[in-house]
Amino acid sequence: MRALLALTVFGGGVAHATVAPALRIAGVTPDLPLIVVVLLALRRGPEFGALAGFAAGLLQDAAGGGLIGVQALTKALIGFAIGAVGSRLSVGQPLVQVPGLVLLTIAEGLARFALLKLFRFPAPFGEVMLYVVLPQALYNGFLATLLVLALAWADALRARTP
Repeated sequence: MRALLALTVFGGGVAHATVAPALRIAGVTPDLPLIVVVLLALRRGPEFGALAGFAAGLLQDAAGGGLIGVQALTKALIGFAIGAVGSRLSVGQPLVQVPGLVLLTIAEGLARFALLKLFRFPAPFGEVMLYVVLPQALYNGFLATLLVLALAWADALRARTP
């Protein structure tokens, strides 16, 4: 189980560093580690989500060259929150998971912006929301739709195979 977590989080971090720039559309890159964290937290719970979020965010911070710990903190909080909510609500349907991921991407962007404002980040709120957070949220929703449908298809195949 721990090896699977490490492999998944590390794979998400490597994919973010290598595949995400290739997926760039009009300057918008998806946040692949956030997608991985949300899906892991929904399936495994809040503690697993927080640990996966922290590890994925720390890898993202180290690769990005910004402030170390900002992505780790926001992704850990998002992983814990969605894991806690996921255990109380029925979020097993893809039609719930994808809009939830879009909203969580926006929440994570707001939390990251608030943390960066503590360190005198110069960008205005409106520009960050309009040009960074909202396009990334929509792109994450699109990729999450593909990923959730692929996971549902794999689960259906597994259920049919004796």
